[in-house]
Amino acid sequence: MSTTSILINNVTLFTDPATPLSDNQWLLCEGDSIHSFGSMDSVPDCPDAVLIDGTDKLLMPGLINAHNHCAMTLFRGLADDLELGEWLNEHIFPAEAANVNPEMVYWCTKLAAAEMILSGSTTVADGYFHEDQAARALLESGMRAIPAHGIVDFPAPGVPDPKSNIDAVETFLSDWKNKSDRISPGVFAHSPYTCSPQTLQTAKALAVQHKVPFFIHIAESRHEQEIIMDLQGTSPIRHLSALNLLDQDTVLIHCVWLDAEDRKIILDSGAGVIICPQSHLKLASGIAKASLMDSMGIPMGIGTDGSASNNSLDLFCEMDILAKTQKLGTLDPTAMPANRVLAAATVNNAGILGLSHVGKLMPGYKADIILLDMKQPHLQPFYNSDLLVYSGKGADVETVIINGKLILQERTLLSFDLDECMAEVKKLAVPLGLL
Repeated sequence: MSTTSILINNVTLFTDPATPLSDNQWLLCEGDSIHSFGSMDSVPDCPDAVLIDGTDKLLMPGLINAHNHCAMTLFRGLADDLELGEWLNEHIFPAEAANVNPEMVYWCTKLAAAEMILSGSTTVADGYFHEDQAARALLESGMRAIPAHGIVDFPAPGVPDPKSNIDAVETFLSDWKNKSDRISPGVFAHSPYTCSPQTLQTAKALAVQHKVPFFIHIAESRHEQEIIMDLQGTSPIRHLSALNLLDQDTVLIHCVWLDAEDRKIILDSGAGVIICPQSHLKLASGIAKASLMDSMGIPMGIGTDGSASNNSLDLFCEMDILAKTQKLGTLDPTAMPANRVLAAATVNNAGILGLSHVGKLMPGYKADIILLDMKQPHLQPFYNSDLLVYSGKGADVETVIINGKLILQERTLLSFDLDECMAEVKKLAVPLGLL
């Protein structure tokens, strides 16, 4: 459903984590952007606008999921309770080799988009193979997205010859760079243990050439250093630093196993770090020192990772887990306070991903906003925005507007047929023996 203007009345406004809540407010979207907002005693007369009653609701920026493998919804629950190496090498990689194809990536990415929209995420950074189909699905879903094409040094879905891995990504970047103002492509080098130093450097050069983000899994497991191909330096981060891969356009995923020198290198480089706390817990990777990195000034964000290692794409759940694991890991209840977690899921992620005018509610910013039903027992009484982290749930999201368009209204998805999507994914799951 497309509209030129949307007026939300009588709402509680949460503009950004650094600003107190404002009650009895209105907000006007015009075109793809936020036009203005204010108190109800100054509400504008907009007879042609779509009117939304915000009584007993909270309006806030859409959440940004800064790391996902959307198509892996097909593998949700396929291989649980396993060690990371066994999970990847004996279950996930073989399942991907046998089942990942363009149709699978398209439908399973759409399913992920539905789950994210229904739980309040308006933007996602995705990384996978057949990424043109992921980009197509995300475009059709109405989400804002950075789909990044995967690179590895062995045969992969859609790239059977590793010698053409860079060429495949370059074609993807060229095809999607200017196709939509909501879709911005990227480069995803899987990890330093699946990509040689030469591949990593060539992939980064490609990202620099096209002025797009460069994503990489790094320092996720205790044993990663032992399996890095042609180790440079003495740690995974120092390996990347020695290859000149770290700068403000590099997005480091996981960063669980870092030492003080690694953190200093990241800080000096300007690279961003994305923590995936629920995935880290499930795979027993460890607890990243997110609170310490955030206090140092390292750009710190949050993502869900894929459904196979999470298994939820609800970023409200992820925020709660991030806050609590930081407190447990440091034995300090003040570590990673709720406002910093909210920043990680909104303004911080926007900055790390290079998205300007996203992540806050303010005039001129993109109208990527979500409306939560606060008339829920677990959200009462609502003293302040901290409760969004510790009690909020994706199911509280009632309305989603992305780029000025209604995508979810009263928990009904408007951008595509969810029943059709789930039926198609169910067909794809049959060969895996799940159904």
